Amino acid sequence: MQRKINWLLVLFSLIGGAVGFVIGEVLLGRLSGRMPEILLIGLYFGILALSIGLFCLIAEMISPRLNGASWRQRYMGTSWKLLIPATLVMLLLAGTAFEFLYELNVGRAKTTKDIVLIIDNSGSMLETDPEDLRYEAAKSFVEQMDSSKQVSVIVFNDAPELIQPFVQVKGQGVKDEVYAAIDALEPTNAGTDIASALELGMDQLKGLNSSKGAMAVLLSDGFSDVNTAEVLADYQERGVVINTVGLGLSRYGNSAGATLLKDIASETGGRYYDEADAKNLSFVFRQIYDNLDDRTLVTERTGMMENSVYYMILRIVLVLLLGALIGLSLGLMFDNRYLAKSFTIGGAVSGLLAGLLLEFGLNGSFIGDVMIRLLACLVLAAVTTMFTVVVPMHENAVRTGIRRRGAAVRNAGAGYTEPARDRNSRGF
Repeated sequence: MQRKINWLLVLFSLIGGAVGFVIGEVLLGRLSGRMPEILLIGLYFGILALSIGLFCLIAEMISPRLNGASWRQRYMGTSWKLLIPATLVMLLLAGTAFEFLYELNVGRAKTTKDIVLIIDNSGSMLETDPEDLRYEAAKSFVEQMDSSKQVSVIVFNDAPELIQPFVQVKGQGVKDEVYAAIDALEPTNAGTDIASALELGMDQLKGLNSSKGAMAVLLSDGFSDVNTAEVLADYQERGVVINTVGLGLSRYGNSAGATLLKDIASETGGRYYDEADAKNLSFVFRQIYDNLDDRTLVTERTGMMENSVYYMILRIVLVLLLGALIGLSLGLMFDNRYLAKSFTIGGAVSGLLAGLLLEFGLNGSFIGDVMIRLLACLVLAAVTTMFTVVVPMHENAVRTGIRRRGAAVRNAGAGYTEPARDRNSRGF
């Protein structure tokens, strides 16, 4: 038994990981929303495995440190034939299956279908949003909804008003009715009562058959006394997330209002958005909708299951398995059972590290998440190929792959004994 490492292969695997990452990010950016996410994530890992495998194969062609000189002379063609099925195809299928498992709703997890918009219409809005751009943002939010969603709209000042009971967004006609209800609103000089607005929102949710998979969006520029433990109790019991938007709170030094909205969001598993300019509210509302129940292996988990321990563990385990499969794919490509063992163990370790990076590093910021995925891809590539120095390999191994075994049987039948091969050639 001996331990060895091909540093050129490690270097090339890093290059392959970076190339696979770049292609994967382009696919995520261009095909997200156009292709089913289950297939898109499978393609992401398939491309990553293919890129790593391709560059590892090139490295061994240049310097066959792990497979031996006879591999380059006699068996390299087999590795080229196995490259795509062992990497791209296998990881595409595995990634698709694992993403399907990760997106399955378990326990309290459910797709958000019922959304209540709670919008401030107090007198202070005449200063923070004189052009009523918050209502345009609300309409753009409704415009994004598909036919599976139900929406209700509440406005409030010192008293809440239900302007649109829950309605199924079945088509443009329904959306136009919601828009008309919003357009009919008039500005007021009244005060702010967030507690009563939240209570009316819950009354609307209680009128549904089930409020599992429900969400509220609360927008305000003010502050009011709210007993959060009492007002939010039903929201917490039913698992209803409240995302809050603070308009101009930081700009006008309203720290009490910002703290209140942050507390409401955090206590219900939602997110707080601080926006100084009403012109950006449409973008904020679009962000909220885009993050609705987002849950893939390579993006931040949002919605009701954002802090779920089950999905945290599941992501780490599934990425660990994908890492092990990437390692196994390299061993299959080289038709080498000893490399397969070493790379599979190394892939499992690298998958564990990459899973931890993705689970605890992704935070929803574009640049930050891109860098975390890059680091995860590089870890998968480098740690996997470095593990030949940890797991020893047989020095006098004999290649016994399927192709080789078939040839041995034919030769034996013909009375031919094959001469000894390079002692570094060791296969399945």
